[in-house]
Amino acid sequence: MDNKRRTRNWGTLVYPESAPENWRDILEEIHVPALVSPLHDMDLTKEGELKKEHYHVMLMFEGVKTDEQVKELFSQIGGVGVEKINSAKAYARYLCHLDNPDKAQYNPDDVLYFSGADYDSMMHLASDKYKAISEMIDFCIENGIDSFATLIVYAKENRIDWFQILCDTGTLPIVQFLKSRYWEINHAERK
Repeated sequence: MDNKRRTRNWGTLVYPESAPENWRDILEEIHVPALVSPLHDMDLTKEGELKKEHYHVMLMFEGVKTDEQVKELFSQIGGVGVEKINSAKAYARYLCHLDNPDKAQYNPDDVLYFSGADYDSMMHLASDKYKAISEMIDFCIENGIDSFATLIVYAKENRIDWFQILCDTGTLPIVQFLKSRYWEINHAERK
């Protein structure tokens, strides 16, 4: 068998008018992790004309599948075409055109995910984490915050992106910053 036609991640387009009404239910019943883009209703052709409304769908299998195996699944949801996906992360970000500023931008909160697909972890880049940590430092300085507890409660209630970073990998730099800030403030007051 031709290994070039086998991969774990596959994509297709779904046009609302030609898909079964319950295509999302069918997708859920397949029990394969899947992501569905927001409705792409603002995409333009190279000539500047509005493209036909569509969804991008990505299936992420545990093992490799051939395009023929995947085509059979995509046909159940009205999928048009079969696209081999080389990078799940890049395709996940493409669902909203996050790295394509010249294209219409779509809200990542509108991405649908099925069967354990974790869109949030797939769409974030390392640079997003550093930007968020920088924002947290600025926020703490501007608001006189020197308590990790105050920051994490604020993040939990107001900035879920910060909260996730603080819970996953960003705690150490922020805690060290807040400790140093607290020390500097208190040390300066004693002089």
